Amino acid sequence: MFYVLLHKLLTMKNRTLTIEKTNIPTILKFTSTDILTSGSHQFNNIDEAKNSPLAQQLFYLPFIKRVYFSANFIALERFAIVEWSDVQEEVKEQIEKYLNAGGVVISEETAPKKIPVEVYAESTPNPLVLKFVANIKLVENDLEFKNKKTTDNAPLATELFNFPFVKEIFISENYVSITKNDTVEWPEITVEIRSFIRQYIADGKTIALENAVQQKVSEVYNHDIELDDVSKQIIDILEEYIKPAVAADGGNIMFQSYSPASKIVNVILQGACSGCPSSTITLKNGIENMLKQLIPGKINEVVAVNQ
Repeated sequence: MFYVLLHKLLTMKNRTLTIEKTNIPTILKFTSTDILTSGSHQFNNIDEAKNSPLAQQLFYLPFIKRVYFSANFIALERFAIVEWSDVQEEVKEQIEKYLNAGGVVISEETAPKKIPVEVYAESTPNPLVLKFVANIKLVENDLEFKNKKTTDNAPLATELFNFPFVKEIFISENYVSITKNDTVEWPEITVEIRSFIRQYIADGKTIALENAVQQKVSEVYNHDIELDDVSKQIIDILEEYIKPAVAADGGNIMFQSYSPASKIVNVILQGACSGCPSSTITLKNGIENMLKQLIPGKINEVVAVNQ
């Protein structure tokens, strides 16, 4: 018994968690430097958490509404009865103590059967891009990969780049847009790619680590610049009106900058929109006209800087 206990003590990991805010005030993330669990697991109440002793323990806290595990982080959603600032340190300490004592995150022996994964292919306006849509959530935020060198923290993208015909990858909430090169035609490879993605998800493999998540473009490109009122209006319009329509076609559009002097809006196109033959028409006849109508007198032109 002594040697069993000694071995357990020697193999324990001294995990220290980092508290991270999210875009939703009621949800807080506790991120580890190493992997906590394979796949993603969401629990809406203590009854659903039968295969997770850690989730059960967290649900005993009266303010916990929902528990979510994925790769190297734990996300907790609270009820409105408290603020995170009042309890986050105590929750962090409780989770660290549990993990460092060898506590189980997910008990695979009692884990429920996996939800059947379905993936289907959709065409996009860009003939080089196909959209593979899943029936489950894949990532929290959009991720774009121009080559394999940038995929260290996104295992799915790394695997997809092993196919010689894959040129670029764009992963959104529930789909993967793949840009192919000219060596093959989609009918020759669609079934192969769809089957690969479906099996990858069904096996519970990690799509992307938390540190692969990109910031919003307004944060990336204007981190040290105070946005003017027109720029804020442009971002709001893109988010509310343009992005949903663009996402339906397997792509994304992001604000980069606005010049009050020239009244030119610079944007970045991703996924199926990047390099699409019809994107120029969409920019001019759709996005540019809408911005001119909603912000009269402030917009002369919308330009895609990566076209």
